[in-house]
Amino acid sequence: MEYAAAAGIVATLRYPPRAVADRIARFCAGLLDFIVPRLRRIALRNLELAMPELSSSERQRIADGVFRSIARVLVGVARLPDLTRENIHEWIVHEGLENLREAQRRGKGVLIATGHLGNWELSINAHTLLCGDALSNETMAAVIRPLDNPLLDEFVRQRRELFGNRMIGKKEFVRSMLKALQSGETVAMLVDQNNMLDQGVFVDFFGIPARTGTSFAKIAAHTGAAVVPGFAVWIEAEQRYRLKFYPALELTGEIVEDTRRVQAAIERAIREYPDQWLWIHRRWKARPEGQPDLYRPAGFE
Repeated sequence: MEYAAAAGIVATLRYPPRAVADRIARFCAGLLDFIVPRLRRIALRNLELAMPELSSSERQRIADGVFRSIARVLVGVARLPDLTRENIHEWIVHEGLENLREAQRRGKGVLIATGHLGNWELSINAHTLLCGDALSNETMAAVIRPLDNPLLDEFVRQRRELFGNRMIGKKEFVRSMLKALQSGETVAMLVDQNNMLDQGVFVDFFGIPARTGTSFAKIAAHTGAAVVPGFAVWIEAEQRYRLKFYPALELTGEIVEDTRRVQAAIERAIREYPDQWLWIHRRWKARPEGQPDLYRPAGFE
């Protein structure tokens, strides 16, 4: 039933004119907001923690933007099979590609530090189309967490790999990432979510200790790969996305410090586009020993 519902929504958004699909997707996102009110409560609580200087109305405006951003992601996922080298510029353009090229020239592979900001589902497929021509393609690998529903997981994987990009499941990601980077490849990884595993460390994120995985920084230190923050963000004035690559981060080889620097880069990008980050995730769910739960009283579970 879950798979059928998702496939039905994707089909509904794929075939009508894009303006119609956008309206349908906004309706679906608004319905999600209405049916699951805890998502907005989580978003507003996160904004209260991360940006206490904002007024209540400003936080509500950003939360509204989150659901509009989810709607755009839905349309992007639905339309992925219809993207081509000829029409991709109607959807997205590069910005800062020279930063990625400089990192690639170092010859030790590139790690793209990304997060649930803008349209993460569109980004690497768009990059392949933007860079490809009739004779060559520039593909990436991406680390993903397999979805719990195997039918839905296979459906999403097929879309993510439409243009030759390769998905690396988290169960085998360390070995696969090392192999890819040693071959000079570019690997993207979402690094903005709460980490409950033992290897996580607490580093500041919006000034609040947030449990964060260290695998990304460890792999960067082990391989010498350049670390480039990258996000596909919506530009309202252009009515399309920009795939932005920021300058490579200066890392130290010290795992906790480098983890902090990566999170600081994610935070800077979110502050640029606050209404496009997935604030509905409980980023500060894990707490250092002795610190109170930030999502109490009840209503955020």
